[in-house]
Amino acid sequence: MRLLESVRWFVIAAVVVAIDQWTKIEVQQHLKYGDSIPVTSFFDLVLVFNPGAAFSFLSSASGWQRELFIGIALVASAFMATLIVRHRTNLVFSFALAMILGGAIGNVIDRWLLGAVVDFIHVHAGEHYWPAFNLADSAITLGAVLLVLESFLDHRAQRAASALHSGDSR
Repeated sequence: MRLLESVRWFVIAAVVVAIDQWTKIEVQQHLKYGDSIPVTSFFDLVLVFNPGAAFSFLSSASGWQRELFIGIALVASAFMATLIVRHRTNLVFSFALAMILGGAIGNVIDRWLLGAVVDFIHVHAGEHYWPAFNLADSAITLGAVLLVLESFLDHRAQRAASALHSGDSR
């Protein structure tokens, strides 16, 4: 029963994976490695491959990082799936985990098949450039922000309930 009630969250994660992989395939079909197409004054489409983690961490390592990052992502994905099933009725928490799970799996697919993550979104302001990223990274970031917000909201709700309870006991 728990798993059936959790299906919607896994469907959301699967949609994130599907959209992420579709966009990466489209970019690879239309751009060559290193190409850059200006879209706006602050946003370009590019094609780069990141063998490292966020901000190209360990990208210059000799290749061992691929298995490490795949292993970490798989363990984290299993943990998130367990949390989704346990907390399936907490909408914000479960949605956030579904976004992170989908993003993690999307990037694991790249690492597994290509040995690196496909990045194609390049944001900049003047001469200041943010490292290229992809939709999986965006889903992970959105999920992380929602988890932080949810923890603040949950903390405030617990404090309010505690204040209400202590007011009732007088």
